[in-house]
Amino acid sequence: MKIAIISDIHDNLVNLEKCLNWCGRNNIKEIICCGDVTNSDTLEFLSENFSGRIHLVRGNIELFPESEPETYSNINYHGRIARIKFNETQVGICHEPYLIDYVFKKGGCDIIFYGHTHEPWEDRKNGARLINPGTLGAMFSKATFAVWDTKSGNIELKILEII
Repeated sequence: MKIAIISDIHDNLVNLEKCLNWCGRNNIKEIICCGDVTNSDTLEFLSENFSGRIHLVRGNIELFPESEPETYSNINYHGRIARIKFNETQVGICHEPYLIDYVFKKGGCDIIFYGHTHEPWEDRKNGARLINPGTLGAMFSKATFAVWDTKSGNIELKILEII
């Protein structure tokens, strides 16, 4: 299974729509969103334009009420941090890099997806891969997202302007 990893949308509906259209054409059934969707309209757009499951953590500048994501049947809202198992892979999700340590306190992880910096990045810590997909909002850098193949473990960065 392939999962899209997105972050830091910052209400950029044009880029979000382009990403979701790509996901639809490429049989993506789940999305992990590392926060900073920003407002209620963008949250609604995300839910209504993607029919699969969306795992969402809260970013540092969300403007929607804490309870709003739970009103959408395809959004699994996890608050500030999440730990989810995909097949045999333990995945952590957060927004700000400082929260990575809190994810580890909840237990071991194979991969942690995070956002906030707007820069695509891969690193390692405590044996886990740390992956930042960059920003769909294209603030200060090109719009990017990542695609994780849960079978092979491969993670591929997608630059929105060339997909």
